[in-house]
Amino acid sequence: MYMGRHPEVLWAQRSDKVYLTVALPDAKDINVKCEPQGLFSFSALGAQGEPFHFTLTLYGTILPEGCKTKPGLRNIICSIQKEQKGWWKRLLKTEEKPAPYLKVDWNKWCDEDEEESRSDSASEDGDHAAYVGDEDESSDDEGMLYLPDLEKVRGNKKR
Repeated sequence: MYMGRHPEVLWAQRSDKVYLTVALPDAKDINVKCEPQGLFSFSALGAQGEPFHFTLTLYGTILPEGCKTKPGLRNIICSIQKEQKGWWKRLLKTEEKPAPYLKVDWNKWCDEDEEESRSDSASEDGDHAAYVGDEDESSDDEGMLYLPDLEKVRGNKKR
């Protein structure tokens, strides 16, 4: 008996956390359970009351008290605290190919070597974005691909 569908789940990690973004607009009755051995369970009702659920056996152990869920209008963001700081080789314990509804969240993705320098480079990127915007107005769309804070910089200029 089939008891629900799987929403799309995007994932990213930092050395201390794993982020799961569940794409489920207007979800109701959201229930998230984190167990120390790395078991993560999610269930919710969609906008039309249809049930969605999934369970993941994560690569490493987690701290249930460090798991937080933030529901939004379009998705639910789950922040999962790793028991030990470090980079996981993959999201799931199993080496099998992950289910098709699990995808890497490239917008939140951060590599090990990027994590330390990320806060330093944020201001550099902002300065660079302002420079690129002044120099060549025809590259508006191109700049968006590389400089996510371009809109903020532009907003500051318009004042």
